[in-house]
Amino acid sequence: MLRHPKYLYGPNTHLIPAKLNLGDFLIRRLSEHGNKIAMINGATDERLTYNEIVQTSMNIAVSLVRIGVKRGDVVGICAESRMENWCTVIGIACTGAVMTPFSIGYVKDELKHVMNISKPKFLFCSMQSYKAHETIFKTLDFLKHIILFGDERLDGALLFKDLATAGPNSMISRNVKFEEFQAVEVEGQSDTAFIMYSSGTTGLPKGVGLSHLNVIAASSLPGVVESKLTILNITPWYHAMGLMTGLIFFYNGCKVVFLPKFELDLYLRSIEKHKANYLLLVPPVIVALAKTPLNYDVSSVQIILSAAAVLRKEVINAAKEKFKNLVDVYQGYGLTEATVIVTMNFFVDGKKCRLGSVGEVTKDTVVKIVDVETREPLGPNQNGEICVKGPMIMKGYIGKERSEDFDEEGFFKTGDIGYYDEDKYLYIVDRLKELIKYKGYQVPPAEIEAVLLQHKGVRDVGVVGLPHELAGEVPFAFAVLQTGVELTEKELQQFVAERLSNPKHLRGGVRFVKEIPRNPSGKILRRLLRQMLKKNLSHL
Repeated sequence: MLRHPKYLYGPNTHLIPAKLNLGDFLIRRLSEHGNKIAMINGATDERLTYNEIVQTSMNIAVSLVRIGVKRGDVVGICAESRMENWCTVIGIACTGAVMTPFSIGYVKDELKHVMNISKPKFLFCSMQSYKAHETIFKTLDFLKHIILFGDERLDGALLFKDLATAGPNSMISRNVKFEEFQAVEVEGQSDTAFIMYSSGTTGLPKGVGLSHLNVIAASSLPGVVESKLTILNITPWYHAMGLMTGLIFFYNGCKVVFLPKFELDLYLRSIEKHKANYLLLVPPVIVALAKTPLNYDVSSVQIILSAAAVLRKEVINAAKEKFKNLVDVYQGYGLTEATVIVTMNFFVDGKKCRLGSVGEVTKDTVVKIVDVETREPLGPNQNGEICVKGPMIMKGYIGKERSEDFDEEGFFKTGDIGYYDEDKYLYIVDRLKELIKYKGYQVPPAEIEAVLLQHKGVRDVGVVGLPHELAGEVPFAFAVLQTGVELTEKELQQFVAERLSNPKHLRGGVRFVKEIPRNPSGKILRRLLRQMLKKNLSHL
């Protein structure tokens, strides 16, 4: 097939068998790493080897089938980052069921919305998660079985250890043998392996359907890590970045140190203790590290991979000053709809980054930049919408026609604006989508606006991102009050904080105005709101 002269092509690699089950693929690969340490809880020093992950994953898979999990069933996970997570993910995949992760930080309406997208029949959760969301779980007719992590028992619920370990009181009497284990056969290109959640301009999260093929292709990406590396990872595993990079690390046989939650002192102590040489971070944490006195030995750090938001050049330079043995700060560009990574500055053979760029196109992937109006492909150094095609691109949004999000050539329309240079390195310029990027989280303005409009005193509202040195952006609201109503900034901030999760709080503040600029069809002109914000920053 002829290559288009204006498209960017990643390297071609091997073809993946269409019927391959993700769980089986991972079990076979992880078993190659044997008794090497796979993961360490940096807070408790608990450890798991690769062989232990493989054994527990197989036990979980067989036990799930025995309690009625079938190919195509949806099984959820809602918990903080825990040792049990990866065995659960792999075990679910082996059964041919669909794994879907939920943030423990969701508030009531958010959790109900995403659970109604995927409708899990079975749910793994921690006691912390269960206590926070018990009332919601009990209202969902489709949720039939709860499986708890930890040792605390609950009437009507199974314990993870009942499924994971062999014994007289467990689902299995003996450990499953590797040579006897068979995963459920699937159609890898069409069967869904994961349902992830991605926020769009409509405000509410959408369910992203990822096939077994999508996740296998992403897990086996070359050039992202090397087996000798020790990774320190604080990215939550319900997030596409945390989940998929975790699979890449394990595929490559790395040692992964994780922290259930980020604490700066513990983080630095973990670098020193475990001699971490690869840090996976979002820009706000890199900024915090660059500004913090380092009272620990961080000389082991060689690589920082930054993702989820654009990293400024001055922050990269500050990180290099702080970590003296740093080879470079590598950036990548990805999105949930592309499973994980579209482009990346690869560090094979100590290759340096191209400053400001998010790198080159990954394997078996094609990128084109098109004119926003004409949809014609553009050449080097011309800004347009980034469109992507390849084996990592999602099947589609759950319950939505593909045609709206893909063009006639099968390219996914990302909504992001960028360009590429003469050497085919990609640069991100802006977003067509109007998401606010708070510490790597995608915050949809429309969702905050919908909540504010529930307040009886608010007539109209528009939300934009206020630039913030540490967080990237924080939500800021322009509000029009009903005639005769008096409200304070704090009252509206509190109103939102009670109804939406932490990243969506109005940290930027509220400004009261006479009207919200809109076009003739009623769409908010956020460009004008940003201009208003910029003009009045000195008064806020």
